[in-house]
Amino acid sequence: MSNGAGRVPEHRARTAAGHRIPQTLLYALTALLAACLVVLGTTRSAEAAPSADDLIKVFVVQDPAQTGGQLATLQSIAAATLGGAGRADEIFELNRGQAQKDGAVLNSLGDQLHPGWILRLPQDASGPGVQLARDTGGGNSASAPPASGTASSGTGDAQSTVLTIPLTAAVALFGAVLLALITAGIVGRRKVRAASGAVGRGVRALGAPIRRRRRLAQRQETSRRFEADGDSVQRAYNTLGEFAGTDREPEKPVHALSVDDAGVTVWLSASDAADAPWASVDSTRWRRTAGAPGLRAAGGDDGVTSRSALTTACLVRAGTDEADRPVFVDLSRLDGVLSVSGDRGVARDVVQNLLAEIARSRPNMPVTVLRGSADAPPLAVPPNLRQMPQAATSSVTKPFASHGTVRAAASRRPVRGLVVVSGTPGPQEEAELAALCSVGWTGLVCGETQEAHWRWYTDGEGRVGIPVLDLRLTVPA
Repeated sequence: MSNGAGRVPEHRARTAAGHRIPQTLLYALTALLAACLVVLGTTRSAEAAPSADDLIKVFVVQDPAQTGGQLATLQSIAAATLGGAGRADEIFELNRGQAQKDGAVLNSLGDQLHPGWILRLPQDASGPGVQLARDTGGGNSASAPPASGTASSGTGDAQSTVLTIPLTAAVALFGAVLLALITAGIVGRRKVRAASGAVGRGVRALGAPIRRRRRLAQRQETSRRFEADGDSVQRAYNTLGEFAGTDREPEKPVHALSVDDAGVTVWLSASDAADAPWASVDSTRWRRTAGAPGLRAAGGDDGVTSRSALTTACLVRAGTDEADRPVFVDLSRLDGVLSVSGDRGVARDVVQNLLAEIARSRPNMPVTVLRGSADAPPLAVPPNLRQMPQAATSSVTKPFASHGTVRAAASRRPVRGLVVVSGTPGPQEEAELAALCSVGWTGLVCGETQEAHWRWYTDGEGRVGIPVLDLRLTVPA
């Protein structure tokens, strides 16, 4: 209803707006006042010195040559600066998708870090590796803080000021008024959007258990498929024969391969190349279609094929890729120890699956189990493997040298026995692991260890990342 000259009564207006009119006007007046201050400040400008609020905490990834051969990981940075490797995801979220100076970006928790990368840290980070930098506002760019004691200076003379508003300032003032009016309309909708966002999050939270159960069922089906499928294993070993060394050419190391009905894909070193009918997919992947013949089979007639590489190889299916194809890795190229960290339950599934794969292809393999952290999920040794009591290591004093997570640095060693650590090893378990691996055993660790050459990272969605191969697989359960 109208009142007098047609105005809506004030209390009716407040009720219809949900008591938001005073707050809306406050936002509008604040924006307008800020614009006026900008206009008045056109007669004199000065660059303000950076305050403490402009500084952020960062970590600069060092070259392995400066750190004894160990390249930093998000987990090791979190352990050194935030008090625990479990906070690695906080560092990841601060740096996800931000371009580094070499053009690379961090896309997943398991991505390999590059020397020279500048990673943002949470504000509670501390330690000798933490540095202060100035946020320049350009993506992930940051610069060193300014030298202390510097400040801009003025003349100090008092002068009378004639206020003039040039055309550009008038346009800016008009834009500020328009912005204030738009802000008034936006503020009134914020609570509605916030409420709808909360409803959406609630719906997603209610659906999370259903999605987890569905994904777990898919992973369990993958495990049953692996157990029943022997053909892909044979095809994988036959493919290795095509790259084994002969009296005419040396072996081309195959670090991983994928077998499916449409063909075979292999991961070679960046310095190697495969001949036709293999076609390049990228710098390390090569693919041969199912219709194309192989170059040779193991023990072929075109030169004496070395069978030592085939007998040394220990192919296991680590999981499936995005196209649901099984991907094999060669455990003989671990150079001693594999560390699987991240989500503890999924890490256990990874190691449990590797044991099942070895039990199918290498029955009666000796296995010894060391107990790491007390809260680690237990591991079951398949009956086809020969579980051994804890081996005596008192006579072994020199552990093998760790090379870091660099594919080219790995040397092949036969998998003669397995030492499995359930959970992150303590100092005693670290010593026993190093001693056993120095005499020919291969280590599988559910957790972080300094003795690892390969490091895999898991998440709560049932996936494992293999940074050295740039692979992200779904793990059987």
